[in-house]
Amino acid sequence: MLIFEKTVPGRRAFSLPVLDVPEELLSNHIEEKYLAKTAPSLPEVSELDIVRHYTGLSRKSFGVDLGFYPLGSCTMKYNPKINEDIARFQGFAHIHPFQPEDTVQGAMKVIYDLDKFLCAITGMNRFTLQPAAGAHGEFTGLLIAKAYFKSKGQKRSVVIVPDSAHGTNPASATMCGFKTVQVKSDRRGCIDIEKLKEVLNEETAVLMLTNPNTLGLFEEDILKITEMVHDAGALLYYDGANLNAILGICRPGDLGFDIVHLNLHKTFSTPHGGGGPGAGPVGVTEKLSPYLPVPLVDMKDDHYYFNYDIPHTIGKVGTFYGNFSILLRAYAYILTCGKEHIRKVGEIAVLNANYIMKKLSEDYHLPYKRICKHEFVLSASEQKKYGVHAIDIAKKLLDHGFHAPTIYFPLIVDEAIMIEPTETESRETLDSFIQVMKEIAKDAREKPDSFCHSPSTTPVGRLDEVSAARKPVLRWEG
Repeated sequence: MLIFEKTVPGRRAFSLPVLDVPEELLSNHIEEKYLAKTAPSLPEVSELDIVRHYTGLSRKSFGVDLGFYPLGSCTMKYNPKINEDIARFQGFAHIHPFQPEDTVQGAMKVIYDLDKFLCAITGMNRFTLQPAAGAHGEFTGLLIAKAYFKSKGQKRSVVIVPDSAHGTNPASATMCGFKTVQVKSDRRGCIDIEKLKEVLNEETAVLMLTNPNTLGLFEEDILKITEMVHDAGALLYYDGANLNAILGICRPGDLGFDIVHLNLHKTFSTPHGGGGPGAGPVGVTEKLSPYLPVPLVDMKDDHYYFNYDIPHTIGKVGTFYGNFSILLRAYAYILTCGKEHIRKVGEIAVLNANYIMKKLSEDYHLPYKRICKHEFVLSASEQKKYGVHAIDIAKKLLDHGFHAPTIYFPLIVDEAIMIEPTETESRETLDSFIQVMKEIAKDAREKPDSFCHSPSTTPVGRLDEVSAARKPVLRWEG
């Protein structure tokens, strides 16, 4: 039931003062077409009813604090609560970006140190912490690439993306004015080197790569790819969506990448989902550092200051200096883990993914029979023979108390089911998930009709997704 449907006329939880601004004053400053003729139709309920309504909704929501969230490529892992507490420290939460530098030296130290931490983890020379999310980071990184080539007098107009890439890659390239060219994957799930040779030329500005890629597979020829891209005069961009897999094990900079964006809200401890909040810092090599957004935080004579003197800066890409509370969480997470345990994050994430993949490889089709990294992709092509599709398996999982994994992506795998266990789940949880997936595979063979009614234990049952897509109802009309 919607809050509007609980309306009882005259029942108010809160009342605002009567508007005392003269109407003629409003009409002098606001166009007539924007002035409301009638009062908005707001729900009329008591404070207790409001509290019960939204508390009830929150108890129906699924989150990583309630259960396993194997959502591939999204790294939906448990985030230590101490990092939430630190982000709410009054000395951080109650400051303002317009305060004088002398009064926010502690906050500036966080930004300065986090820049250094991320450089050490990725092998980059310098980071901007302004971008508010991963796609925003892509956009920023590609703007840097564009400015770099412009300063060299080169009109490079093409960005190459693999056919397994995240959809934001070609979208970000298009927003920056580049043309996108797709390169195919080979039979092992990596970039086809011969196909790359065909599309790599003097018009290429950037090759965007996720490594490990979206199939959860490490690009075995990455050093060869780096050499090819640089020999063509282009730049290599690292989509950091899957950094969780190689954290503390290898660094994008050492693999030859020129630009890196990171999803702090995936890898470095922020509750992730629901549209935010996020942070997508961008790191670059030394030759690209002069193009970073302003300001950067630098230090002189033990004093932190905002440095606007960046010679070829692309300007500002976000309000103030980034999503500071997200930066705080990442800062605390990195300090808590330290060098040794940062590496364990990657190692355990990879171990957990390979454990599940091995256990399920006889029940589902495994299109790429290789050791995976943090995630892997199964195919429901065998279940499809019985009329059961990836979406049916995802719905069935909900009835067993597990969030559904990513399905139908990457597009190059038929009936794709992408699973990422992360490093924070226990052996017992993984075994429970494996057992349920095996039961679902068995039901697909023996009771395929049972999938039509799933999910049946959730607050919202199976939706008519075709009608929802073609005839969306986006607003309440009482």
